[in-house]
Amino acid sequence: MTEQLDPRLPVIVGVGQITIRPDRGEESLEPVALMTEALRRAEQDSGGSGLLAAADAVRTVSQLSWRYRNAAALVADRIGAHPDELATSVMGGNLAGVMVARAAAEIQAGKAEVIVLCGGEATRSMSMFRASDQRPDWTTQSDDTPPPTMIGDERPLASEVESARGVVMPVHIYPLFENALRARLGLTIDEQQQRLGKLWSAFAEVAAANPEAWIRSGFTADEIARVADDNRMISFPYTKRLCSNNQVDQGSGLIITSVGAAQAAGVPRGRWVFLHAGAEAVDHWNVSNRIDLCSSPALRLAGRDAFALAEITPADIDHVDLYSCFPAAVQIGAIELGLVDDPNANGSGWGGIGARQPLTVTGGMSFAGGPWNDYASHGIATMVGVLREDAGSIGVCTANGGYTTEHAVIVMSTAAPTSGSYGYSEPQAEVDALPRVELDDEWVGEVTIESATVVHERSGPTHALVAARTPSGARTWCHSAEPAFMDAVATVELIGRRATRSTSGEIELA
Repeated sequence: MTEQLDPRLPVIVGVGQITIRPDRGEESLEPVALMTEALRRAEQDSGGSGLLAAADAVRTVSQLSWRYRNAAALVADRIGAHPDELATSVMGGNLAGVMVARAAAEIQAGKAEVIVLCGGEATRSMSMFRASDQRPDWTTQSDDTPPPTMIGDERPLASEVESARGVVMPVHIYPLFENALRARLGLTIDEQQQRLGKLWSAFAEVAAANPEAWIRSGFTADEIARVADDNRMISFPYTKRLCSNNQVDQGSGLIITSVGAAQAAGVPRGRWVFLHAGAEAVDHWNVSNRIDLCSSPALRLAGRDAFALAEITPADIDHVDLYSCFPAAVQIGAIELGLVDDPNANGSGWGGIGARQPLTVTGGMSFAGGPWNDYASHGIATMVGVLREDAGSIGVCTANGGYTTEHAVIVMSTAAPTSGSYGYSEPQAEVDALPRVELDDEWVGEVTIESATVVHERSGPTHALVAARTPSGARTWCHSAEPAFMDAVATVELIGRRATRSTSGEIELA
C-alpha cells in the first residue's frame, strides 16, 4: 500500500556533527568553518542533492567563542545558498530547540521548503590561543555588514537585585535548585551525592559510545561525586564533573525540509525523521519570582502540549535526550515530563537514579560536550541517528535556556505522525497566569531557609549563597562567609531551618 503523506509535512533529512581536538594536535577551525562543515556532512548524510543551495532560510545559534556580525551570511555564502532569511539566535540553550520547533511549523504552513540550522563553538581553541597570548586569524566582517534577523528574548536573565546579591551565574543557581530538589525528595546529603554520581555515571557511559563526544573515558559514580585534585568542588553539591563542559570545539548542522522537497531532492525514505510536535514556553523570568526552586511549570505545560499534539503519552517514548547542563535540569525535566514514576517517594520512583535510563542519547553536556548555546542541536542530531536505527520508535529532546527559564520540547520519529500533520504549541499565557512569589530585598529579621549552596574557588570555599522566605512568604537572598555556616550547608540539612537576615543580607542560624 502506497504511503499517503501531506507534502508539507516537516522532516529532518540530514544531520552533521564535527568535533575537533586542538588539545590533541588537530588543526583548529573557527566557528563558521565548523558550522559549514557540519552542514556539508548533513547534506551528505541526507543522500540527496542540492539541499543546502536550496535553503529558504539559514539560521545559526549564537556563538560566544568568536563573534560575527552576521554568521548566517557567512555560512550561506560558503554553502552556496541565497536564502530569503538570514537569522541567528540570542543567547540561550533553548533556542536551538525553539528554532527546530518553529522551522517545522513554517514548513507545515507552506511558508518554506528547506531550512538549515547550524551552530559551532571553538572554545577550547580560543582558550589555547589566549594561554599562548595569541589571537587567531579568523574571519571578521566589516562594520556595515547587514545584521541578521534575531530570534529569542534578549532580556537580562537576572534582575538588578539578583545581580547585586550574586544570583547570576548558572553554576551557582543550579546547585540551589539541586538542594531544593533534594529536600523535596526527602534525601540526605550523602544519599543525594551518591545518586548524582550514579546518574552522571550513566551519562558518561553513553558518551563513551558516542563518537562525537568530547570525553569518552567513562567515570564511576565515585569518580564523579567525590572531590579530588582533578575533580574539585565548584558549587555544593556540584563537583567539576557534575557541571557542563564548555571547553570544546564542536559544530552541528540540521537540514529540515518538507516531504515534497525531500522527494524532489532524492532523499531516500529511510533518511527521513518526521517532526511530530514541538512546544515552547518560558517560566517566570526571574528566579526570585518562581513558586519554588525545584520545578518548571513551563516545561510541564510545553511537554503536555507536545505529547498531546503527537498523540503520545510518556509511556510511549522510547528515547530521550534531556537538556543536561547540570543534574538538576535533568531531574526537573524528567519529573515535569512524567518520565519518573513517583519522584516524591523518597526518590524510590527513580529506581535509585531514574525510572527511565538513560535520559540522554549523547552523554550530556559534561561528557559529550556543552558548546554553550548549541548543545540541543547535537542532541537532536544524535537522536536522528538513534531513531533511524530503531525505526518507528519515538524520540523526545528538550532544550533549556537560562536558569530552567526557557524551554522547548521536540517529538520525532521515522514513522509519520498519526495526526497527519505537525503540531506546534506555545502555552505562554497559561504559564504567565500561574502564581508567583514576591521578592523582598529589604527584609530584616527572621527567615526560613529555602535552599543554599557554597561557592568554591580553586583555593576553597568563598561564601554561601542562600534563598530564604520571609514570614509573609516573600523570597529574599542571603549570604554568609562564616566557615561554620558554610560547613553546615554541606553537612547538615539546613532547608526549613530558621535564621535571621541582616540589612546587608548576611544570614545567621537562629
